[in-house]
Amino acid sequence: MFGKRTGGPETKPAPAAAPKPALEEVKTEVEEAAPEPKPAPKPKVVEPAPEPEAALPDHSNLFGGEGDRYNETKQSVFSSLVEAVDLTELSKLQSSQVREEITDIVGEIIAMKSMVLSGAEQQKLITDICNDVLGLGPLEPLIERDDIADIMVNGAEKTYIEVDGRIELTDIRFRDNAQLMNICQRIVSAVGRRVDESSPICDARLLDGSRVNVIAPPLAIDGAALTIRKFKKDKLTISNLVDFGSITPLGAKLLGVVGACRLNILVSGGTGSGKTTLLNALTAYIEPGERTITCEDSAELQLQQPHVVRLETRPPNLEGAGEITMRDLVKNCLRMRPERIIVGEVRGPEAFDLLQAMNTGHDGSMGTIHANNPREAVSRVENMIAMGGFNLPARTVREQISSAVHVIVQAARLRDGSRKITHVTEVVGMEGEVVTLQDLYTYEILGEDENGKLIGEHKPTGLRPTFWDRAKYFGREQDLVEALGM
Repeated sequence: MFGKRTGGPETKPAPAAAPKPALEEVKTEVEEAAPEPKPAPKPKVVEPAPEPEAALPDHSNLFGGEGDRYNETKQSVFSSLVEAVDLTELSKLQSSQVREEITDIVGEIIAMKSMVLSGAEQQKLITDICNDVLGLGPLEPLIERDDIADIMVNGAEKTYIEVDGRIELTDIRFRDNAQLMNICQRIVSAVGRRVDESSPICDARLLDGSRVNVIAPPLAIDGAALTIRKFKKDKLTISNLVDFGSITPLGAKLLGVVGACRLNILVSGGTGSGKTTLLNALTAYIEPGERTITCEDSAELQLQQPHVVRLETRPPNLEGAGEITMRDLVKNCLRMRPERIIVGEVRGPEAFDLLQAMNTGHDGSMGTIHANNPREAVSRVENMIAMGGFNLPARTVREQISSAVHVIVQAARLRDGSRKITHVTEVVGMEGEVVTLQDLYTYEILGEDENGKLIGEHKPTGLRPTFWDRAKYFGREQDLVEALGM
């Protein structure tokens, strides 16, 4: 193997002399984009060229459609590379230095093993190996694409992506389940977490804030399941949502008034409806001088204001101790002199603490919640408080909700894959035992076109909001009149 051929003193001169011309020839082909008419290498490069060139378009579209020959070659070269160098030490170098080292070593391995590779194949091989050592392996090209919303890895053999609201199967494959678990470990260890048989479920994030969930064997029967909720490199704003047709310009103006008047907001919606994106967009109306504290399971929000403190929960350690829950973070927020508290996702007893904060002078606080409509969002908050063990009468809980939450913004992903803001609903107060709501803005589906895209329109209901005096206090009365068409 490679270790034996490079370990002895007689074998060292042979590989040192042979690979240099091979590397120079390949580099010349790549840089000049026209192969030199040298008699020896030309038959080797030209004859197998049709196969890789036929497959390369698939690489650009699906990122990873290699043939069996290419996979075997990559596996052989990678195994030899692992024997030749310490990848742990190599990963400590700068990215550019690692790529130079790997390029030189891979060139020598290819020459020693007398492998037949075109210039394009060799460059792709080097890129794939660098991704294995430094990045997320076969997933790296998908991470670079900005049109993908979700990456779903179902074991080593199947990887799906979501593009424009629709799920597509790619032909990305991992070498084996061990490589997939290695990449999962690399992701979660970067944020101080772990995933293994004793702790097979883990939530983490990438450096850009993209949400990551890993569930490993033995819970995942067919190999580790890795799900990445990708965020766009350029964070979406309310004006972007208007361009996409998620809300009208007048609806966006209404959201601007709600944010600027420091009303407490719940962003409601189903899974994948764009709740976090919408919450991030609504934070644009926070004034630069306000002290804002965010609490999240995995830090995803990226606020643009200068005075922001970001907090993140922590799972228990191996002994089952040291866990910091969302409720712990929200309670601690109250001791940090916040002006606004933003909870990334309300899913447990922290709902009660958030309501308490909203009711005690932290105006303009926000959070997201899983619910299919505004009425259901109110019920969900009530249920979460009950599940937290608070022995309070139902009426008391509902009074807390009606006085704390001012506006519910409902997001939805429709059956054609589009995302819309379907309701901007005000929480009016209590009537008897019931929390009363009134819609200020709604989205009505009118039909669909010949391509299956839904046709609809946003329209104001014409009702006068109860926060009218508050808008007047903040000098946004005229904007509210225009937004509601009054």
